[in-house]
Amino acid sequence: MINIDLTGRIPIYEQICKGFSELIGSGALQENDKLPGARTLAKELGLNPNTVAKAYSRLEHDGIIYSVAGKGCFVAKQKGHIEKKLFEAFDSAAVAAMRAGVTADELKKRVDELGMEEEDNV
Repeated sequence: MINIDLTGRIPIYEQICKGFSELIGSGALQENDKLPGARTLAKELGLNPNTVAKAYSRLEHDGIIYSVAGKGCFVAKQKGHIEKKLFEAFDSAAVAAMRAGVTADELKKRVDELGMEEEDNV
């Protein structure tokens, strides 16, 4: 479901947030789908349940999921939240690439290549 890099520089709770955001953005998770419980997911991923709870709290704060007392967490109706987060991440990566010397034309070419790859995978 979600891949976690325990040796990476990105905090684990952020990786969980990104993973669920990608699953929702891709349509793998739909509105009102139930997410696994924090303890269940933590056990599955070999993590501390508090780490998963922190990720769920962040996702809820961002309006990506909602929680129902005694029932769990569910995918919220997306009103552009996922796209906004993905564009923020894209913008940040694009700025970092340009600061490292990648030109805007090279970035455009890469985006076009990725778009063609995605069309081939559909």
